[in-house]
Amino acid sequence: MDDYYLKAINDKKSLQILELQELILEASLSFYRAKKIHWLSAPVTTGSISSPMGLGSDSLPVKINLDGTDMYLSDSMQFLLEYGCRLFKTGCWYIMPSFRGEDVDERHLKQFFHSEAEIPGTLEDVMNLAEEYIKHLIDKSQEIVGRKKHLEQALKHDFVRISFDDAETLLDKEDIIKEDGWRNITSQGEKKLIEHFNGPVWLHHFDEKAVPFYQQRVNGKAKNADLLLGIGETIGCGERLANGSEVRESLKLHHVPEDDYAWYIKMKDKFPLQTSGFGMGIERFLLFILGKTDIRKMQVFRRFNDGKDIV
Repeated sequence: MDDYYLKAINDKKSLQILELQELILEASLSFYRAKKIHWLSAPVTTGSISSPMGLGSDSLPVKINLDGTDMYLSDSMQFLLEYGCRLFKTGCWYIMPSFRGEDVDERHLKQFFHSEAEIPGTLEDVMNLAEEYIKHLIDKSQEIVGRKKHLEQALKHDFVRISFDDAETLLDKEDIIKEDGWRNITSQGEKKLIEHFNGPVWLHHFDEKAVPFYQQRVNGKAKNADLLLGIGETIGCGERLANGSEVRESLKLHHVPEDDYAWYIKMKDKFPLQTSGFGMGIERFLLFILGKTDIRKMQVFRRFNDGKDIV
């Protein structure tokens, strides 16, 4: 183990990151309280993984065994947020840790903080909410980092919105990943779109097989959107399937067994509801705020699984 954690005590950058994390929590509470969107207390273990379940995903779930039972550490508690919308009629949210089975690099962390929300409504509704939310956080963050050109610019205008099909015409061939029946965008392609539009970009309506099974779809396209800013995707959002029959059909399309999602299907059979939600990686948001490019620098209490983590 090296002594990075001792050096961090006297590092003003470490204190600034912790202050920003505290501010994000406070600002999120005030933002959602004003909209009557409720906090949901969610566990960190699950039997139903969500985020790494798309063909276009670059991560795996983190499996554990607790008291002889196999389960997963939360990659996202989106499914419980959907459940929460059947209790809290105006929607619900949380900030909590998430875990992904992927290598740590400039863009990815094995453990990170996740700000997620789910509301009754459509993709358009949740895109508007997410944009308003992130602008609220950007504005509040300036209390700590001061007035910065890239932050002021982000606050001035509505974010550009472009479909995946239209974005492909602006990019080079190597910026698009093409698999059997679906496409995705590379990290370099995301950066090019941000540069082309000189600021944050909503990239929406991906190919339906490039996203997880639970997203609503139309004419072969998913009702989803990624907000690109800073190093790239920082918010992912989507309109969910509303009833059990839609979920069963989509599970077959994505070649995912129904067994692990029986409770989810039953909930949508008995309580059909159109909801939409989003998730924001807080460390990626901090990269944008601080104008940095290496997400590993955004964790004071690092969790890289390299033998150098503390506590």
